[in-house]
Amino acid sequence: MTKVSIEHKFRGSIELPENKYAKDVFFRVKQAYANHENMAINLVFSPNKQKSLQTYTKGSAHDELQNLDLYINLGEMLGFKTDDAKKLKESILFVNDKAHSNFNITKRVKLSNKKNKSKTNKSYMFWDIENFSSISSIFSDLIEPFEIKDENIFLASNPDSLYLFKAEWEANLYDYGKTLESFNFTRCDHGKNVADDVLLQKFIDLKLTNADVYMMTFDRELKERFVEATHPSCNLYIMGK
Repeated sequence: MTKVSIEHKFRGSIELPENKYAKDVFFRVKQAYANHENMAINLVFSPNKQKSLQTYTKGSAHDELQNLDLYINLGEMLGFKTDDAKKLKESILFVNDKAHSNFNITKRVKLSNKKNKSKTNKSYMFWDIENFSSISSIFSDLIEPFEIKDENIFLASNPDSLYLFKAEWEANLYDYGKTLESFNFTRCDHGKNVADDVLLQKFIDLKLTNADVYMMTFDRELKERFVEATHPSCNLYIMGK
């Protein structure tokens, strides 16, 4: 907990979120209040940032929502109005919830290797993160509900994609306390070991039976190759259109 003191007067304690900008928001708001400035949401986000939050944000604006809550809690403690912050928070939640519900993976994942599912005793995921990078949906719709263990999740990436998107992937995984290295992640080589081939070979080498297998990709050819390689006792789930 962090103590809140204004002009040498203790006002209470507050918990700071663990994100990059929380401390800056805390000290900015505290200083503005001490200086008797106009208390407004601009202390937390610039007008351009507020505008950008009106559209879907990767990671569901997790950090931004935390900092809004910090500002709202400070307002309750210090006695300034936070209606603008509450309105923005509701807007962010609405936009991201709507985007999430429109792309709920569980509604689009289909049993692809047979008509009726069979009884299984384990779950695995093969994640073509280059082709399907919806990290928030993967966790909230599949990994967490079906309790897929980290060691049963396989990813691969070619060097160019890793160079371009690693920081973005890691930032989104951070919300769930993970990194790429939390899973069975393979860094492919230039000119060989294409990520699709690596994922398929990992799957084949495991020789899975009696397992639920989730293949996360939009690549039609990779889907077909997984169907051909799946043992009849497994339930293979693949993203539909």
